[in-house]
Amino acid sequence: MHSAVHDTIATVWRLESARIVAAVARRVRDVGVAEELAQDALVAALERWPLDGMPDRPAAWLMTTAIHRALDHLRHRQMADARHGDIASDLEAMEAHVVPDFSDSLDRQREEAVLGDDLLRLIFTACHPVLPPEARVALTLKLLGGLSTAEIARAYLVPEATLAQRLVRAKRTLADANVPFELPPPELLGERLASVLEVVYLVFNEGYTATSGADWMRPALCDEALRLGRMLAELASQEAEVLGLLALMEIQASRTAARTDREGQPILLADQDRRRWDRLLIRRGLTALDRAQALGQPVGRYRLQAQIAACHARAPRAVDTDWKQIAAIYAELMRVAPSPVVELNRAVAVGMAEGPAAGLAIVETLLQDKALARYHWLPAVQGDLLEKLGRHDEARAAFLQAAASAGNEREQALLRARADGPAPTGNRSTARR
Repeated sequence: MHSAVHDTIATVWRLESARIVAAVARRVRDVGVAEELAQDALVAALERWPLDGMPDRPAAWLMTTAIHRALDHLRHRQMADARHGDIASDLEAMEAHVVPDFSDSLDRQREEAVLGDDLLRLIFTACHPVLPPEARVALTLKLLGGLSTAEIARAYLVPEATLAQRLVRAKRTLADANVPFELPPPELLGERLASVLEVVYLVFNEGYTATSGADWMRPALCDEALRLGRMLAELASQEAEVLGLLALMEIQASRTAARTDREGQPILLADQDRRRWDRLLIRRGLTALDRAQALGQPVGRYRLQAQIAACHARAPRAVDTDWKQIAAIYAELMRVAPSPVVELNRAVAVGMAEGPAAGLAIVETLLQDKALARYHWLPAVQGDLLEKLGRHDEARAAFLQAAASAGNEREQALLRARADGPAPTGNRSTARR
């Protein structure tokens, strides 16, 4: 009996914790304190529900309990330091001296987007530029993804104690910097939104192809990134780049079942059985992309990448892929968000559209780029193009170099296998997207 109750509590917490922390943070103006108070409500549920039975509305019960904890915290702060007279004014302004009945008003608040505003504030706070990128990722997964410290540490292959310290430092940094729990002003919205999208994309990419370890993918991270992306798209539905990122992730995630064989070995894009692609996710992605295009806003990096993903999704077979269009989109992406990695992907597309010699010419210029010195996909692409040109000894050396640089064990095995023999004939490329 208790096990079933605990399972229910865990499910409700995973779904509702971000909203609860956000609602509490709006009152106490401190993300770290808000998380502690929300955790107090969770502990109370774990203690009481097995004895008293499940409440009719468990999410509302948790919200009500957390808000009570927040109001008690504010009152204690007021009594502990008379100099904080402004807290009393804040309480009165928020009508916090009368505890709201969240059991009755939770649905109404959602309809009025009160909780939506709180979630946006929480997202922008967790992804504040004052934090280093790895701290933003960890804090976002903790506060908005509902993942435990142990789960995040396991996903990123760091000791749990290290991850816990990272979270503590992040919350302390926000508090020491007096980062306000509010949406950024209009003049900073674009910059701050870019930080938010970058965090969600980093989480998705780590799940899509793990940078290290024995697993090719970490689907749980992809799922969390998708959940965050869908939440963000609902809260910021008029931002084309938000919809573009969501479209990109939906389409990429549609390939999950086709990306590994029964032994868990990677299957690259050109060799995947497209009948195993999730058509529902593809439709969701294409719909989000259409919505982004319809807004008429300047094109951005995520929408362009979503357009590339859509080209692959619309091709019934690998041989039907419109590589000329993909190469053209990569050229536009180089204009909007230039990077050597984008140029490497353009080389793959050019190699498929115009022949391996044309792609190799681009790769050879990138070999001098120090930013890609340890990027294993550079020699991997080089090896693929050399192999297509019949330069097998050079291709083998490139694949072995790529394997030596790869951090993921599955990728290492894949690249060593490529070094041992020619790739299958047909529309083959090293594209992993």
